[in-house]
Amino acid sequence: MTATLETLFAARVREVTPPLFGAAGEPARPLISLAYGLADPALFPRAELMAAAAEVLAYEAADSLNYAMSYPGLTDQIVARLRAEGVDAQPEQVLVGYGSGQILALLPEIFVDPGDTVIIEGPSFLGAVRRFVQSGARLVTIPVDEYGMDVTALADTLRALAAEGRRPKFIYTIPTFHNPTGVTLTLERRRQLVALAAEYGAPVVEDDAYLDLRFTGESLPSLAALDQEGWVIRVGTYSKILAPGLRIGWVHARREIIDRLLMVKAEGTTGPFITRVVARYSADGRLEQHIAALRRHYATKCEVMAAAIRRHFPAEARFVMPAGGFFIWVRLPEGVSAGTLLNAARARGAEFLPGTACFAEPGHGDDAIRLAFSFQSSERIEQGIAAIGAAFADV
Repeated sequence: MTATLETLFAARVREVTPPLFGAAGEPARPLISLAYGLADPALFPRAELMAAAAEVLAYEAADSLNYAMSYPGLTDQIVARLRAEGVDAQPEQVLVGYGSGQILALLPEIFVDPGDTVIIEGPSFLGAVRRFVQSGARLVTIPVDEYGMDVTALADTLRALAAEGRRPKFIYTIPTFHNPTGVTLTLERRRQLVALAAEYGAPVVEDDAYLDLRFTGESLPSLAALDQEGWVIRVGTYSKILAPGLRIGWVHARREIIDRLLMVKAEGTTGPFITRVVARYSADGRLEQHIAALRRHYATKCEVMAAAIRRHFPAEARFVMPAGGFFIWVRLPEGVSAGTLLNAARARGAEFLPGTACFAEPGHGDDAIRLAFSFQSSERIEQGIAAIGAAFADV
């Protein structure tokens, strides 16, 4: 018998999934990609980060370049921001990780055994959902409409699961400027979701990557701020409000959850150098000033994309104007396939993320596309939307 390497791999990684970033294949010419939610590099505070790094090396080299814990000053800043939002946070309830993606990958490590139930939204951020699948979770999907997760459907699902003797290990949601749809869960639904979590003893993983990037309207309380019984696990990141390459995310949860996350975070706490750099940059209100600039910048690009969609897409294409975040979710005219449209758009020099990439269930989402306005310039957004608009005629 001929031995093969593939037979040695664990079952959860035997099938290789496509990468989350980058277009498939080699395009005949450079594409204007509106597919991925990359931050705009024009707004990276390079000079200020360089100055912060120089200060850390000048004054804290011994502590920052040796084996050490995460800098507690950054944890204190995260706690202060949480308290300003109405969350009764304590330092021992916060863990800093290498981006929120690491935190979302660790959560199923401490909660999920093969066959356990995890509730997700449909559509959702599959970068996180894939981690749940790899842990062996059985996924149950709740639909998202223009007001966020359908909590009536969630209540029905929780009731049915309880009747079967199944208790979900957690409910994963992106309540504010949802990825991919851009919608925001209403205040009434937020309260209902928190109440359902407490009633059924099902933790809620609140992925709030885009919370700070509000363009219009009044801020809503986070699920963590509404939670009085400790069922909400709040996950946040500096990727959208500072720079993704810094790889700094965090989680706020009950102490017993934090303790177990530390058990499976094999490399220990997050680097003492980079956490000091982020803390130095963010001190004295500088981070809040930077966030204000980001809001203005991304709001302009969102308006540019929305106006271009109205000009170049068929009138039957529908979307909800987001009040923040990075994305516009477009429902296609009846009979138009996102996959077919993507091929035609690439031939014209542009691309988007088809809705099928945002659903855990095969066959869902071919009637929608996600467009990211965050990375490209306003000029290239206009050009990309015009190319996609022309592709409608081709299909």
